[in-house]
Amino acid sequence: MIIDRRSALIGVAAMFGSNLFTPIARAAARDAQPIIDTGKPSVPVFTPVQHATMVALSERVIPTTDTPGAIAAGVPDYIDKLLADWSLPEERIPIVAGLDAVEARSKGDYKISAARATVAQQDALLTAAMEDRFTGGADFFDKFRQLVITGYYTSEIGMTQEREYLPVPAEYDGAFLYSKINKVYSA
Repeated sequence: MIIDRRSALIGVAAMFGSNLFTPIARAAARDAQPIIDTGKPSVPVFTPVQHATMVALSERVIPTTDTPGAIAAGVPDYIDKLLADWSLPEERIPIVAGLDAVEARSKGDYKISAARATVAQQDALLTAAMEDRFTGGADFFDKFRQLVITGYYTSEIGMTQEREYLPVPAEYDGAFLYSKINKVYSA
């Protein structure tokens, strides 16, 4: 059996527990309609500046290393689609307001748009959000991080390159050394 995005979404959503961002929970629901697709978002959610900031910051949450990062995995498109089609307008506020606050902070601190800031500056902006050093920062960071992680680990890249998909795992070996594990496996 090949895993589909909804099944992966249910598994990833479980790791966030009761703090799960509502649109992710809504999309993960077993009886959710319509089926999640990869089409265009039904409504625009972000301004061009907000979108560019969202793209740049998603790559900082899961950067390209020896495996592809958030951008290569299509996380920005996932975030666009999830917020457009699976969230209520009021649920988008922490993300949109947070991106605006990050942009304002970047222009204030670095005199440059957050999307054009250096990697170190973008990391500092995310740290400021995480540590709630601007209004709504921690709430934005928590929800944004959930969106990026969920988008990444339910993507084909996340399921097949970052993790290793084994449709039929090998036999059980209770004495297998943890030090021999190279990747986390998903089923």
